[in-house]
Amino acid sequence: MAEADDVPVEEIQKLAIDSAEGVDTGYKAPAKVDLTTIQSLDADDESLVKYKQNLLGQTEGCLDEGGNNVLVKKFTIEITGKDPIDIDLTGDLSKLKKTPLKIPEGSMYRVKITFRVQRDIVSGLRFFSNVIRKGIKVDKNSYMVGSYGPKTEEQIYQSPMEEAPSGMLARGQYKAQCKFTDDDKNTILEWEWFFEIVKK
Repeated sequence: MAEADDVPVEEIQKLAIDSAEGVDTGYKAPAKVDLTTIQSLDADDESLVKYKQNLLGQTEGCLDEGGNNVLVKKFTIEITGKDPIDIDLTGDLSKLKKTPLKIPEGSMYRVKITFRVQRDIVSGLRFFSNVIRKGIKVDKNSYMVGSYGPKTEEQIYQSPMEEAPSGMLARGQYKAQCKFTDDDKNTILEWEWFFEIVKK
């Protein structure tokens, strides 16, 4: 029986997907308006003021840790029947490449991203993920995370559950390239990590 890493590249190429990042929908992000301006608009409309307070939360005295407006803190892999695996995204991201995470074939899993918005509203946060095996892109995902106002508390985005691939051809090491962006196509954070699909 062939080992997982002995799978010929030709077999993996059959799993390759189109590498285009996505289709241009023609969507144009709205003009940026700072938080103070939004809060001062329609100040005489009591119901709209209450609505904005509910939507934006308590922004006065919001913790500002410096750096980017959006801070991506942690990436978590949740595999059904196993303890969650937390990956710290605040330090040296190159260390993530050193130890591949083991994911049992055919298991159900999802990812969670923990982040904070510090100062201004951020629109259209997105999470992109490309999965590569032996230099060939075999999977890609794009998730709309949403729009958020500043908060001292951390926010959590949770992806839908997915099934890990299974079978002899699926076993082996993969590289995941992840990116967190906003409506203006600003890259907030990019990171790579490795995982291995292992026999159950």
